Amino acid sequence: MRYDYLIVGAGFAGSVMAERLASQLNKKVLVVEKRNHIAGNAYDEFDEHGILVHRYGPHIFHTNSKEVFDYLSQFTEWIPYEHKVLAKIGNELYPIPINRITINKLYNLNLKTDEEVKNYFESVKEKRFPILNSEDIIVNQVGKDLFEKFFKHYTKKQWNLEANQLSPSVCGRIPVRTNDDCRYFTDKYQFMPKDGYTKMFEKILNHKNIEVILDTDYKSILDSIKFDKMIYTGPIDYFFDYKFGKLPYRSIRFEFRNLPQVQYQETAQINYVDESVEFTRVIEHKLLSQQNSDTTTISFEYPQKDGEPYYPVPNEENRNQYLLYKKETEKFKNVIFCGRLAEYQYYNMDQAVANTIKVFEDL
Repeated sequence: MRYDYLIVGAGFAGSVMAERLASQLNKKVLVVEKRNHIAGNAYDEFDEHGILVHRYGPHIFHTNSKEVFDYLSQFTEWIPYEHKVLAKIGNELYPIPINRITINKLYNLNLKTDEEVKNYFESVKEKRFPILNSEDIIVNQVGKDLFEKFFKHYTKKQWNLEANQLSPSVCGRIPVRTNDDCRYFTDKYQFMPKDGYTKMFEKILNHKNIEVILDTDYKSILDSIKFDKMIYTGPIDYFFDYKFGKLPYRSIRFEFRNLPQVQYQETAQINYVDESVEFTRVIEHKLLSQQNSDTTTISFEYPQKDGEPYYPVPNEENRNQYLLYKKETEKFKNVIFCGRLAEYQYYNMDQAVANTIKVFEDL
């Protein structure tokens, strides 16, 4: 069998690319995935208690892109879902991103307008210029105390680096609000796939021109298959046999527990920002899918160095190491590097889809 394209990886980048090549260009595609399932880190499944769990942490779909939303809507129905996150400090819970409710509760204030909150931030923030790292970007907006309470320890747990050792983009992803909007995201489209992400991926990959092989390292079959071009969505350093060293990633260890109660916590996600707590957050999965059941399944997240690569570690040194690999890619005319791991880039799901569609169109 000869394939037009070999695609390495069945996450968002690999699956969307496979679907586009097969459906739009009538190409024969082989998708090779090293794990025993499709959908990458968005993989979800029903646990033994009938609760849909996100095996690799919560995946919350949100986008402002009508193009991305319309594209994925071909493969799933949606249920509306607006993600809300609380941060636990001591025994108290506070809305995160920081907003007016957070400030009033934390400091026992009574700020009533956006203007008053803005003035409060003005009075406590420290001017940092230039903004060089994640500590700078937060302290420059809300001052040292809020940084230390909500960001300092959480960031250290998540990345095993201090905020001042990480690029501004890490903490800069989280907005600071002057109103009382408690939603984590404010995007136009906020939904969850009605039957879960895995089902959506099954439909994306369900095309007569697409063949999927699971549980297989692509390097182990390179000699036995014929193809014209490769789309590579795996870790870029692995492709080059780590010739410039391993790129650092953060991974996570998940601890799942099913509890004999209807609900465990106030909202689907609670962040534990205290230094004294080892895990970063607790997710209550059925609140994401809005299922009804007599029991509930929660997961604790413990960030770690080794394991599945989840998050590229964004700082100057790692970027320079990545650029050495990126330069090597120019020597390959028939390989396209696409996706979070191949581009060492922290894409949200909608960004991963938009980026893949763009790469496809550039083909």
